[in-house]
Amino acid sequence: MFESAAGLREEFAELEQQLADPAVHADLVASRRIGRRYAELTPIVKNLTAHEQLTADLAAARELAEEDPAFADEAEGIATELAEVEERLTRLLAPRDPNDSADCLIEIKSGEGGEESALFAGDLFRMYSRYAETRGWKVEVLDAQETDLGGYKSVTMAVKATGSPDPENAPYGVLKFEGGVHRVQRVPVTESQGRIHTSAAGVLVMPEVEATEVDIDPDDLRIDVYRSSGPGGQGVNTTDSAVRITHLPSGIVVSCQNERSQLQNKESAMRMLRARLVTRAEEEAASAASEARRSQVRTVDRSERIRTYNFPENRIADHRIGFKAYNLDHVLGGDLSAVIEALQAADLAQRLGSAG
Repeated sequence: MFESAAGLREEFAELEQQLADPAVHADLVASRRIGRRYAELTPIVKNLTAHEQLTADLAAARELAEEDPAFADEAEGIATELAEVEERLTRLLAPRDPNDSADCLIEIKSGEGGEESALFAGDLFRMYSRYAETRGWKVEVLDAQETDLGGYKSVTMAVKATGSPDPENAPYGVLKFEGGVHRVQRVPVTESQGRIHTSAAGVLVMPEVEATEVDIDPDDLRIDVYRSSGPGGQGVNTTDSAVRITHLPSGIVVSCQNERSQLQNKESAMRMLRARLVTRAEEEAASAASEARRSQVRTVDRSERIRTYNFPENRIADHRIGFKAYNLDHVLGGDLSAVIEALQAADLAQRLGSAG
């Protein structure tokens, strides 16, 4: 059943040899790439080995049970354990996005709803930050444009895992389904009549990629520097340290003003640009591919309304999979596990269906 994965064992052995070579660790980019792939294959190889051992044990137990019925219970226990391993292997070997093992960037932008939308964008930022903390991930704010009431017109955060997690536990693989329009229904703090308003914020989740993974011609970039500002136009820096980069061929524009140093802002802006270029390329490839492929990556589209947060009912609803729960306060506090696991389960079923 899993014979086609035999080649992965050989690749795994080669990666082990490479990781034992000090010269590999001298190249940080190569070391991270190899470590990431090694982390992807580790659970697969571990379960393949367990599958082989349990298959042999089951055959032996059943043979012994023919002569001694006392071995029948043992055979039944082994069969149950083998079925669990087969389920794990089926999940691990299902076709998946090659970026699932990557760290990610999350860009949150306020939309319709004015200041209330900006406040909601702030709620989403804190929700993802707290969830990342529960996973032991590091959060870094690359750029933020705050409003007078403490909301965000726009905020971009990097979410990084420690070490080299497997795809099911890496930031992009876990959070990629958060991309789209998030709608909120509540009484805004700016509303004096107590009426419920509906507003929205857009979320874009992008895999973070190394500089060596994206070829960007410096001649294709227009780099502008300007003085950073705070809420309401308040100046927060007296030097031209903010950076805006325009990628001329694609028209993608990124900007960063969080750091005091122009060089640091440029580095952060380039991280954002690389992620946007990879995401743009995936969107273009998806639009030219089959409907099945489009449906797998459609969550990167910020124009699609994916979720509603209803405060009066304390309800969260994900419209793609029909998920509904009445613990909105906990979700906004960072308890995203239930909805993320439901989305991952739906994605797995889709991948297994397309593979079959």
